Amino acid sequence: MNQHQSTKHYLDLAARVAMRGFGRVEPNPMVGAVIVKDHQILGIGHHTRFGSLHAEREALANCAHNGHDPRGATLYCTLEPCSHIGKQPPCTDAVIEAGIAKVVIARKDPAEVSKGGIEILQAAGIEVIVSDASSNATHLSDPFIHRLKTNRPWIIAKWAQTLDGRIATSMGESRWISNARCRERVHRLRGKVDAIMIGIGTAIADDPMLTARDCPSIRKVAKRVLLDTHAQLDPESKLMQSAGQVPTIICTADPTKFAQFPCSIIETPIQDGRLDIAFALTQLAGNHNMTTVLVEAGPRVLGSLVEHNLINEAIVHLAPGIMGDKRAQAVAVGRDAPRLIDMRRFELIRTKQIDHDIELHYRNSVPQ
Repeated sequence: MNQHQSTKHYLDLAARVAMRGFGRVEPNPMVGAVIVKDHQILGIGHHTRFGSLHAEREALANCAHNGHDPRGATLYCTLEPCSHIGKQPPCTDAVIEAGIAKVVIARKDPAEVSKGGIEILQAAGIEVIVSDASSNATHLSDPFIHRLKTNRPWIIAKWAQTLDGRIATSMGESRWISNARCRERVHRLRGKVDAIMIGIGTAIADDPMLTARDCPSIRKVAKRVLLDTHAQLDPESKLMQSAGQVPTIICTADPTKFAQFPCSIIETPIQDGRLDIAFALTQLAGNHNMTTVLVEAGPRVLGSLVEHNLINEAIVHLAPGIMGDKRAQAVAVGRDAPRLIDMRRFELIRTKQIDHDIELHYRNSVPQ
């Protein structure tokens, strides 16, 4: 391998390892680290859960466990080593004390409290390189950085659709467009995110529980978020009846109806006839400490998110069927796009065949 290929290989590995922390480390970022010397991996680590050792110290501990001396080695890390004392001591101190000769990072840390690690390492005589060789490693910390910059959580929109772009019949029937294995993957994702969001249309049509079920591992119980402009939710719905057991948040312009129920209320202003969804998301991040929100909503909510460019990732399950019914429900509605330039564009980052369905994973191509 040449230098670029080698850097990509080790940063890709660090990113894959870091993903093991998804659902456990938030609101901290997922971070992975790999220590290499003479083309031999000496240690691997990742931030395992909020408050625990950071990835660099985990990798150094793994290095010692393997009986290796990291002196003179290269540390590949997905994010700039921190330089402050928080729940853990500075990672820069551990890197310097270990005698690491070179540090390759995929992304600088923008957080005021923890940035500055590069300068500290360089002052100690350590070579530091910021590399974009691995797209996976570079984008791994997107949810963390997005929240810092926008004060909003990272939005993952998920839907299942037919080949002709329909997510439900004209009668509202949508169970099930995607196959069972696709739905299992959605439930595993539910067990990692901070919240699951729907609109009142989905709540009325499906009466869902919005919980992770039949998963080998549920890392956290996601809060349930309902967008209900005019307080239409039936008190006998599953969401309301289980609000005491599963944390439930209702964003509404009419909060009085829900006063007797054990749920949190975000009184949300109306903008252009709809809830101000950007305001609601800011409240979810600021007052409910959310970093990632999975949206499993219908066309109106998805249309509102598209209109305001609030979708960060999209996971689409494409089923091999065609409805051919112009009255069937489209993925998103409610906005005007008379020109192609008005279309929101996404970058395809991953595809996976799941039996006869295809999972398409997209990232928003426009900085937010």
